[in-house]
Amino acid sequence: MVHALAEKRITATVLVPAMLQACLVGAPDVADLTYPDLGYVGYGASPVAVETLRRAVDVFGCSFAQGYGMTETTAVVTALTRADHVRALAGAPELLLSAGRPLAGTEIRIADASGADVGVGEIGEVLARGPQLMRGYWRMPEATEQALADGWMHTGDAGCMDDEGYIYIQDRVKDMIISGGENIYPREVENALFEHPAVADAAVIGVPDERWGEAVRAVVVLRDGRTTDAAELIEFCRARIARFKCPRSVDFVDELPRNPSGKVLKKDLREPHWQGRTRSVS
Repeated sequence: MVHALAEKRITATVLVPAMLQACLVGAPDVADLTYPDLGYVGYGASPVAVETLRRAVDVFGCSFAQGYGMTETTAVVTALTRADHVRALAGAPELLLSAGRPLAGTEIRIADASGADVGVGEIGEVLARGPQLMRGYWRMPEATEQALADGWMHTGDAGCMDDEGYIYIQDRVKDMIISGGENIYPREVENALFEHPAVADAAVIGVPDERWGEAVRAVVVLRDGRTTDAAELIEFCRARIARFKCPRSVDFVDELPRNPSGKVLKKDLREPHWQGRTRSVS
C-alpha cells in the first residue's frame, strides 16, 4: 500500500484508521519515501488515535478529512474537513479528537437515556436526523422502531458537542466501563497508550472486579523490536490521564481481532473474562 501511494501516482485515497496505523508501523520505509501526487486522505469507520493522525499528516504531507456516520445513515452525518485539520494543526489540536460538524441538511443531538438533550460538553448518545437516514431494517419492525425512535437515528455512540457544534465521539455506549461508579470511555485510555513509543496497537476493555465492579484492562500489540511491560505502561498512562481511568492490567498479543471495516472486536476480547457470568457487566 505504501509503495503504491509513493510510486503509482495515487492522488487520493480513503483508509480506515487501522490501515493508517498499519502503514505507519508495518512499512519500515514509510517515512523515507515521498508521495508527490498524493493530495488527499479520507478516513473514518472507527476512532483514530491522535498520535496516529499526527504522524500520518507528517509522513504523507497532504490534506486529511474525516467522515463520521454508519450504514444506517448511508455513510456520513458529520465531517471534519480539510480546513478543520489545518486549523487543528495550526493551534487548535483538540479538533483532532473531533468527528467534525453536521453536514448541510443534517441535525445532530446529544441525548441522555430518557431522550432529553444534554448540555454543551456533556456526554450522551449521538442522535442524527436528515434525508440520508434509512427507512428501516428489512423485516425487523421492532429494531427499526428502536433505532429510529421519534425520527432520530440512535447511533449507539457516546459523544458530546462543543459550543461550535463539533462532535466528539467518546466510544460505543456498550463499550463504556463503569468502575467504582465512574464512567470510563476506552478511547481516552487508548489514546494515552498510543503515545508510548513501543505501542503499535491497543484496545481497552472492562473485566470483572470484585471490588470495583469492572476494572480497566489494556490489550496491547508492541512494535517490532520494541519492548515494555505492564508496569511501565500503567505508569505511563498515570502521567496522562486520571488514575482511576488507567489500566489495572495489560495483556500483550500479536494482533487485535478486527472486523472488515477495521473496528476492533471488543466483544471477542471481553468474552473470555466474562464466561460463566449471567451478564457482561458487574
